[in-house]
Amino acid sequence: MTQHRSNSKLIKNRNRCPWCLKDQLYMDYHDEVWGVPERDSRQLWIKLILDGQQAGLSWYTILSKMDHYEEAFDGWNIEKIAAYGEDEFRNLMQNPGIVRNKLKIRSIIGNARAYLDMEEAGENFSAFLWSFVDGKTIVNTPKKMDDVPTQTSQSQAMSKALKKKGFKFIGPTICYAFMQAVGMVDDHLASCWRKNNI
Repeated sequence: MTQHRSNSKLIKNRNRCPWCLKDQLYMDYHDEVWGVPERDSRQLWIKLILDGQQAGLSWYTILSKMDHYEEAFDGWNIEKIAAYGEDEFRNLMQNPGIVRNKLKIRSIIGNARAYLDMEEAGENFSAFLWSFVDGKTIVNTPKKMDDVPTQTSQSQAMSKALKKKGFKFIGPTICYAFMQAVGMVDDHLASCWRKNNI
């Protein structure tokens, strides 16, 4: 990560999507993660979970707490999380490094169980999610932020399907933010240096 950050600083004068200009943390995320296609099932699960945690908050709030989340949730060990009981839940509710919302915390535990249920049924999580964009990135060409939608028919379909699987905090707006983050959709502005450089 250190090398990536130094690279980001070298190109700090390039045009970026305006939403990331708050500070270096946000610019690094924009330059290195946002919109880069992710195919690993477990990494996709983590990103979906974290997007759900931002409901009612800014993504920056969650981004700044990512290390705390990873530590609090056993390095994102899905099997361990799925086995959490009330003792673990109470400990998480006392953890100042994460968003201490009982519904959001319970959703992470429940979503771990839903993921494992899919795995046990022989369903590949990555293939399931990428099927909503026919397995390839949808490249949009927004000229300004107002051109970027908050949800689409694909994110609505994904949300509905995930709910049927038992997932929570995965509404269509959250699903679209997730699709942008994991490269299912490329919504970098036409003027952004990352456009066509992912």
